[in-house]
Amino acid sequence: MSASTFDPRRGRWIPWAFVGGMTVVVLVNLVLVYFAISTFTGVTVPRAYERGRGYDQVLAEAARQDALGWRTEVTLAGGAVTVSATDRDGRAIAGRIEGVLLRPLAGAELPLVFAPRGVGRWAAEALPPQRGQWEARLTLYGPNETAFDIRRRLVVP
Repeated sequence: MSASTFDPRRGRWIPWAFVGGMTVVVLVNLVLVYFAISTFTGVTVPRAYERGRGYDQVLAEAARQDALGWRTEVTLAGGAVTVSATDRDGRAIAGRIEGVLLRPLAGAELPLVFAPRGVGRWAAEALPPQRGQWEARLTLYGPNETAFDIRRRLVVP
C-alpha cells in the first residue's frame, strides 16, 4: 500500500456508527422502561400481601362450603337474575340472597334485590346497561344464617 492512496478522512464515520448504534439501543431501552413503569402494576387487589398471608383462611372457607354440599344455578334472562339452590340430597334450601352484578373491567356495579319465588328459588330484576360479560357476586344465607358465597359469570347478549 502506498502512502499516496491512504486517506485518513475515509474512516472517520466508523466511530460515529458505533455511537449512533449505542444511542439507538439506549433510546429503545428507555422507551421500554417507560412503558413498563407507566402501565399495569401487577397488583390486582388492594393489600395483596396481607391477602396472600391469609390464604389459609380462604382455603378453610372453601372447604367449609364444599362440606355443605349446596349446589346453585344462576341465570340471567328476560331482565332478571334467577337463582335456585339445593342441598346435597337435591332438596330446596330455604333462606335469602343478597348480592350485586359486576362488570369487573369497567368497574360498573348493579345492586340486586332478590325476592323469593318459592322455596330455594329467588329472582331479582336486572337490566345491565351494557352487553357482554358480567359477574354475579351473591351470598346465600341458608338455615341458621349459614353463608354460602356464589360467583357466576353471566353474559348479556
